Parts: sequence; C-alpha cells; structure tokens
Amino acid sequence: MKFLSRAFFGCMMLGLILAPPARAADCAGAITDDEVLKAEDSRYAAQAADDFDAMQRLFADELVYVHSTGVVDDKGSYIERQRAGLHYRAMRRSNVKVRIYGCLAIITGNGSFDVTQKGQDSTVSLLFHSIWAKRGSTLQFVSWESTSAPPKP
Repeated sequence: MKFLSRAFFGCMMLGLILAPPARAADCAGAITDDEVLKAEDSRYAAQAADDFDAMQRLFADELVYVHSTGVVDDKGSYIERQRAGLHYRAMRRSNVKVRIYGCLAIITGNGSFDVTQKGQDSTVSLLFHSIWAKRGSTLQFVSWESTSAPPKP
C-alpha cells in the first residue's frame, strides 16, 4: 500500500511539472481595427445604458481598470461602482490609434466622458489606453488606464 501511495504521489507531481501553465489571459485569432472599435462602442453603449449583463459578457474576468484618479478596479468592483451610482451619460473618443498584436488590440486616444457621480454631473477629459483580447469568436475588455488630459492652450 505504501508503494502505491508513493507511486501515485510521484505520478501526480510529474504531471504537475510537465503540464503547460494555465493562463487566464490566453487568446486566439487575429483582431481587426474595425472589430475592436465596434467592441469598444459596445462597451460604451453598455455602460451608458447601465446594462450590467452586457458588461459581464464584455469585461474579462481579469479586467484591470486604472482610473485617472489612480484608483484601480477589477471586473467586480468596477461593475459594482456603476451599480452604486457612477453613471456615464455619454462616452466619446477622438484622436484614436489602434495597434494590433495578433489576438490583442490596444486603442489609444482622447476621451470625453459625461458622468454623474454622487448626484454631481461633470465632464472628464482623458488620455487613455483600452486593451482587448480575442477569445474564440468574441472580444473581451481586459485593461484600461487613463490620465487627465492636459488643458487646451
């Protein structure tokens, strides 16, 4: 019996050592500029409509969302922030550049977002990176980072 236990343990350890690493961020297939911009438009529409089901589908489980204030959210905390009263009334982007790296796409540009938070309306002007990964036939929003746009001269 002791031999069987050791043999089982040895096989289990060998399997762990030889198994390829599991990565949550695996992606496959090439993304096009048009495809990623449509996905970003869908995200904007879902957020402006407080469509939490669509956000659950569009946002990757490993989403990292870095706000211009330095606050960092994951998928759950970002959606919860919207449920708790952060409302995007309008989301616009300009000066956009899309870079494709196989199954990953990075959108860089300027954003102008009309927001209501704690009953206060404001418009926020940002510079941003939005990153999407292709998984199967769908795209998922995996990362965002923004900073306040400099004042216009």
